[in-house]
Amino acid sequence: MTAGDNAPAVLFDIDGTLIDSNYLHVHAWIRAFTEAGVEVEAWRIHRCIGMDGSTLLESLAGDEDDDTRKRAKELHSKYYKETTGLLRMLPGTRDLLDRVEALGLQVVLATSAPEDELEILRDVLDSEDVVSAVTSSEDVETAKPKPDIVAVALEKAGVDADRAVFVGDSVWDIVACERAGVTAIGLLSGGVSREELENSGASAVFENPADLLAQIGRSPIAALTDQGSG
Repeated sequence: MTAGDNAPAVLFDIDGTLIDSNYLHVHAWIRAFTEAGVEVEAWRIHRCIGMDGSTLLESLAGDEDDDTRKRAKELHSKYYKETTGLLRMLPGTRDLLDRVEALGLQVVLATSAPEDELEILRDVLDSEDVVSAVTSSEDVETAKPKPDIVAVALEKAGVDADRAVFVGDSVWDIVACERAGVTAIGLLSGGVSREELENSGASAVFENPADLLAQIGRSPIAALTDQGSG
């Protein structure tokens, strides 16, 4: 980390924002629900990607007993891990992280992924040299769309909400930021429409990390550079 302590921070979701993983999660959940005997349409699963895992299960399998939901969660983890060889950074990811760090801003990975999945994602990102802080599911009881994980990310970065910008790909990211009082940027790389992201409160929407990087001077991230490291 080269950004100074208390430098403004850019909080990044990982799944669907920095790494092209959302549809691997959908596929893993389809297999998990099928094996657990729960009928759920694929599009409904995709609509819930980005939620906290427990909230996703409550939304999609709320009528099932605890054992069935627990089994589905375990199966999802199993099947997702079988596909991790397909994980790739989205276009522009590493260059975007480098650019944010070069601007004197903190790079914070603000995810609610379980520790075992987070380890895999961090290996794919291979960006530990520019990352200031990281969150995981261990940090909160319930994550997005509740604002808790955003609040933890702010605490770890040592900044207030007005000295941070969040970059995410799901409606749940944007809603969590709205509740936490943090400006949110939406990316289309998670498969959610521009209109939905904007209607949820995203202050700007870009296609993917490469598009955000190309227009970073016109994004909310640029405003953070004027705040310095006070």
